[in-house]
Amino acid sequence: MALKITLKPNEKMIVGGAVVTNGNAKNSDLIIENNVPVLRQKDILSEKDATSHCSRIYFDIQLMYIDPENMTNHQHTYWKLVRELLDAAPRLTGHIDEINEHILIGNYYRALKLAGQLIDYEQEVLKHANADAITESL
Repeated sequence: MALKITLKPNEKMIVGGAVVTNGNAKNSDLIIENNVPVLRQKDILSEKDATSHCSRIYFDIQLMYIDPENMTNHQHTYWKLVRELLDAAPRLTGHIDEINEHILIGNYYRALKLAGQLIDYEQEVLKHANADAITESL
């Protein structure tokens, strides 16, 4: 089944490893007729923005999804990051196990969505830690 995507002016997306950018005039419809990795701009994380441990995990899963030619390197990096994260925060084991299940069956898009939730959780924890630090300093 074909996938229809409407790109807003200047919006970017990745289709099968290629970056596609709409011009600045109007919305454009793209029809993707075969099975290729597709990421909309809102789901793309640049390497320079992958600054936290969880965002680096997300970025690496993104690379697994759009760059299968280098899968061995991406998976090696992913497992290293996961081990480090679980050493620091073992309570995330269940969430990481769910992501791992999708990676192991090649469902990288779903793993990416779950890694996005991991980033949200990380941000929430950091927000509370900062609030606690501020309260303690008062």
